[in-house]
Amino acid sequence: MGQQEWMVLVTAATPVLELRGAIPLGLAFGLPITTVLLLSYVGNLIPIPFILLGIGWLMNRLEQIPAIHNWLQNKAEHGGQKLHDTMQKWGWLGLLIFVAIPLPGTGAWTGALAASVLRLPFGPSLLSIAGGVIIAGLIVSGAGLGVLSFF
Repeated sequence: MGQQEWMVLVTAATPVLELRGAIPLGLAFGLPITTVLLLSYVGNLIPIPFILLGIGWLMNRLEQIPAIHNWLQNKAEHGGQKLHDTMQKWGWLGLLIFVAIPLPGTGAWTGALAASVLRLPFGPSLLSIAGGVIIAGLIVSGAGLGVLSFF
């Protein structure tokens, strides 16, 4: 795996950018779409089990760094409220939809933080998030390929 592939994988694993940033990056590098999608999916999902299982422990440790602690707490609470409302209506499909829609404030990281705040079970949360990541990847890659076809 070359430097460009690693950059796509790492970008997909970062909060905020996730695969929404990784897919356009990979396409800009000229990598094959199948490679871009695979690296983006894997990269986006790498941190999710750790977030689902370890966010409580992490939040306790981060209390000594107020700026980071408060940012994470606010993001988790905001995402938790949005997800709670969506899940009331749609159930587990709500978490999948929440992650799948490529808008600011949604995505795998926010979905995992919110699922953790809501104390949702690990297995169904992980499966719903993974499904949402696949759909988001298809939406973002479709948009990215459409934009590139103009140039």
